[in-house]
Amino acid sequence: MTFPTPSWDTPFGVKLWPIFNELVSKATGDRFVPSKFQFVEGELPFSTFPPVALAITTYYIVIFGGNYIFKKFGIKPFVLNGLFQIHNLFLTTLSLTLLTLMVEQLVPMIYHHGIFYAICSTNAWTQELVCLYYLNYITKFLEFIDTVFLVVKQKKLTFLHTYHHGATALLCYTQLIGVTSISWVPISLNLGVHVVMYWYYFLAARGIRVWWKEWVTRFQIIQFVLDLGFVYFASYQKIVFTYFGKHAHLLPVCGDCAGTMLAAYSGCAILSSYLVLFIAFYIDVYRKSLSKKAKIVKSVKGGVAAQVNEYVYVSGRSATPVPAPEVGGARQRKA
Repeated sequence: MTFPTPSWDTPFGVKLWPIFNELVSKATGDRFVPSKFQFVEGELPFSTFPPVALAITTYYIVIFGGNYIFKKFGIKPFVLNGLFQIHNLFLTTLSLTLLTLMVEQLVPMIYHHGIFYAICSTNAWTQELVCLYYLNYITKFLEFIDTVFLVVKQKKLTFLHTYHHGATALLCYTQLIGVTSISWVPISLNLGVHVVMYWYYFLAARGIRVWWKEWVTRFQIIQFVLDLGFVYFASYQKIVFTYFGKHAHLLPVCGDCAGTMLAAYSGCAILSSYLVLFIAFYIDVYRKSLSKKAKIVKSVKGGVAAQVNEYVYVSGRSATPVPAPEVGGARQRKA
């Protein structure tokens, strides 16, 4: 028995796209055939700006309005743990599937033509990748459900979380209509992060605590640093060729990059805001929390209160009160 051998043209040893195409075609009754997909504005859901703007606006009305109603009328939080697990397991599986299919398309392209071709050539805007870009784009609207869970469970809504979901849907839209060949860079990195992130949420919903929680945010920050390195580079090429024309050769430049200026500006602006917000979030949640933990332990050094407070901080669970040690000649008991 021989096993498939990976190569530059078939990174996983077998062609996954035909299998994906057949499965999706059968599952949808040939209503959606990946190999025949074409992104045409106005003919697909969320392919023009008005429905995108309406969906994002509705998202904010629902979450903030729902949060207000829950607090105004004192509605008890819902648990919905089973649905939350299914939601996260579905998204981590979907993210892994799309990422794997994208890697299959990108490895031979980069191997045969180079990285600059893959991020800037109009020929890198292939039919298969555009189909995957669109499917990834649609998942951004499914991810709005993340915030709905926070509302009904009455968890705190942060600016980062609510802004990020709405802005990401808008970002994906601008890149699709902008025909940006570099789209695969932020999309593939984002899918990789989402595989880890939604798997973590699934495990947390199952009551399983992992040591790598902090790395989820670290991966997100690393993602945006890499994104911006590529996007700034491509945008610079685009700006030089757009505004300097025949004098472009006088500047350090590699060549023109596919895509519109709107896509370039929106990509730089939104991704830059993500990096700033995620770094601020990381500092606030992890670095300040570590300092707080150290102060708690130090303030009651060696005491039972310190043991209980540390347990509450580290585990996030409520600690069982421990009786204070007996004094006045009685033997002290260990907590």
